[in-house]
Parts: sequence; structure tokens; C-alpha cells
Amino acid sequence: MIHPTARVLAAELPQHEGTTVEIRGWLHRRRALKNVTFLILRDRSGLAQVVVSGSSGSDIPEETVLGIRGTVTANSQAPGGFELTSPQIEELSSRAEPSPIDVYRPTVTAGLPVILDHAPVTLRHPSLRAPHEISAASVAGFRAALDALDFTEIHTPKVVSSATESGANVFALDWFGRPAFLAQSPQFFKQTAVGIFERVYETGPVFRAEPHDTARHLAQYTSLDAELGFITDHRDVMAVVRAAVAGMTAAVADKAEHAVELLGVKLPVVPAEIPQLHFADAMRMVESDEPDLAPAHERWLSEWALREHGSEFLFVTGYPMRKRPFYTHPEPGREEYSNSFDLLFRGLELVTGGQRLHRYEDYIAALAARGESTESYESYLSVFAHGMPPHGGFALGLERWTARLTEADNVRRATLFPRDLHRLTP
Repeated sequence: MIHPTARVLAAELPQHEGTTVEIRGWLHRRRALKNVTFLILRDRSGLAQVVVSGSSGSDIPEETVLGIRGTVTANSQAPGGFELTSPQIEELSSRAEPSPIDVYRPTVTAGLPVILDHAPVTLRHPSLRAPHEISAASVAGFRAALDALDFTEIHTPKVVSSATESGANVFALDWFGRPAFLAQSPQFFKQTAVGIFERVYETGPVFRAEPHDTARHLAQYTSLDAELGFITDHRDVMAVVRAAVAGMTAAVADKAEHAVELLGVKLPVVPAEIPQLHFADAMRMVESDEPDLAPAHERWLSEWALREHGSEFLFVTGYPMRKRPFYTHPEPGREEYSNSFDLLFRGLELVTGGQRLHRYEDYIAALAARGESTESYESYLSVFAHGMPPHGGFALGLERWTARLTEADNVRRATLFPRDLHRLTP
């Protein structure tokens, strides 16, 4: 066994020139020449080159975990300009079996099914791991932006007693002999929490039992949710959306710089004022009388916003009430429309939000107008019977955001272990 010493990361080698250090990681690549073998070790910070005299180490398979102790020596040809010489090598894992892809190759030629089927190994490839580093930075930016606006982070149940929010597209399960369901969103909980904290946000999984089999849909995804009280209308919510998206973009630039460079990501400029377009005007522009935007409409409107306003973002406001949940606040003076919005980003709906009803009697009337009983909503409605301020909120799909940032052709490339119509493993 190698004599214990403090571990040094690959990226830290320049700070230790001339000293003996230990690095640990996966054998990324090996090259055996006549009199020398080069081992490239990979850890979370990058790559480090190790120079071994003779053929020692030349039979160790790639992806075997190693601990290597050696002297840090300058070499302009090595990754980062430094390498380890006179090494002692210890195998810290069993010798790795052949990988489904060559993790060391610059590009991945395998198809998406192979990548997803073998994700625990294939995601070690730097270019396949990079979207998830961008995703992590995005969540950090979301939290930082809302923390700066005095929001409180909450964590709500993902198992609920009734499928009340949007009909039958829910996953049922057995809860100690009682029927229960996986939550489609934290909507009811975050509204309730406004009565406790005024401003709340949550990052967590949501579940949709919708049989979509497309490149943009998942059965489980990560939703970044926020809700805030004492608003004037939905425009106050839109201002928070803008701050959140700007914070996420800035965090990606700061915390995931290497991943951005590796993938050639073009980060958007978030305008100080994101352009807005009312739904009625949008439908006239796309020459449609449908009650919702089709994917082709979203792409067309995004191109229009970029062309006319230089913005990759566009708020579409005022969606028809019949296409929004019962708790949505109608637009004053035009009751067929709502105080709601979607945020389009690079041709895709990314955020949905709006102003909610906040008076108890308005909820009773809204449910009656839709022919729904109040019985299954009693716990939810009781909140409004005890005094709630005007409030609103939004939800942002993390995987869609990451997929749009990285220009992925399928949202599953931005999802760590996707769950969809067909996939329950790995």
C-alpha cells in the first residue's frame, strides 16, 4: 500500500511542483510505448498525466480506480502543464470491465439508447457529464437569486391523497392500504406556504402520467417553483422569473465554466426587460384561433422576439382561462383571458406562471363554474378561508432549461437518469 499522504486533485498539480503528492481517480487512458507508459488519470477536477518507466501499469484497464503517488514535474505537453514522475501505483478497485463506450475519446458516437442504458458508466465521459454540471450550477443560481429576494426554501410532500390539480394524469400508489398519488406539482403546498412565509421556493421532482413519447417530455422531471404574496398582478411574478433566469445564467457562467467551454454553450443575455406579448396578439400573428400555442407557434414567436427585440426570451401573457387551472386569476375587464404567462426560450415553453385567486368565495365560484365539487379541495380551500394575500408564482422545468442551454436534441440528454413512458432503469 502507498504510504498515506494528502490527496491532491489533478487541477491542483501546478501548486505542488517539485513535491511528492498523491492523486486518486479513474484510469482515463493509457499509452504504452517501448520504454515508457503514460497513464492519464481522471478525477472531478480534470486530467493528470503519470509517467511510468517501462511497461508497468500498461495492463491496467481503463476506468480502474487508482491511487498514484509521485513527484510533480513540469511538462508543457502534459494536461495542465505538469505530470507525476517516479510513481507508486495502487489499484483501489477491482480491474474494470470493458466500458460500453470509450470514455477517453473526445466525442461520443454511441446512440442515445446506449448512453441511457449504460448511464452509470457512459456519464463519466466529460461531454456527457457536462450538462449535469450546468444543471447543478443552474439550481445554485436559482436558489441564490431567490434567497437574495428574501424567499424561504421549502420542501413539500411528493405523495398526496387526491389527484385534484389536473385530472387523471397522475401515478396512483398504495399508501398503507389507502389510495395515494405522486404529486404533479407543489402548487397547493406552495400557495399554502405563502400564508406562512410570504415568499417561498422549492426545487424537487414532479410526476406526470401523460403518455407523451417525445424529445421534450418526461414522466418525472425537476421543477423549480416559486410563490410570492402581496403582489399587484402577474407582472410582479414575471419580474421574479426574470431575476431567477438571470441568476441561473450567471451561475452557469461562474460555476460551470469548463462545462460551458467543453460543449460550446452560448449563454443567453437576459434583457433587463424581457419582451411581452399578449396571447390574443400572438395568435393573430401566427394566424391561429386555437386556445393554446402549438410547438410550431412557440418556435415562430421566439424567432420573432429575437428578430424584433434581440431577445432569446419572450413572455406570452393572458392565456385563455379555459386552458389554465381553476385557481388562475382572470384578466380584469377581459374575463375570458387570465393573468398568467409562459416564458418562451429558444423556441420552447420553459416557465408557466401567473396570479392566483386569493379570496375564498372566488374559489368556490371558480370550482362551481367548472362543475367541480369542493369536497376533495377542503384542506386546500381552508387556507383561503383564513386570510390570504394577493399572490402568484411560477414553475420552471430544469431539464428543459438545460437542454435549451446546451442545444440538446432530446431532453433526456439533460436528465441524469430519465423516467419516461418506456424507461424505469437504470
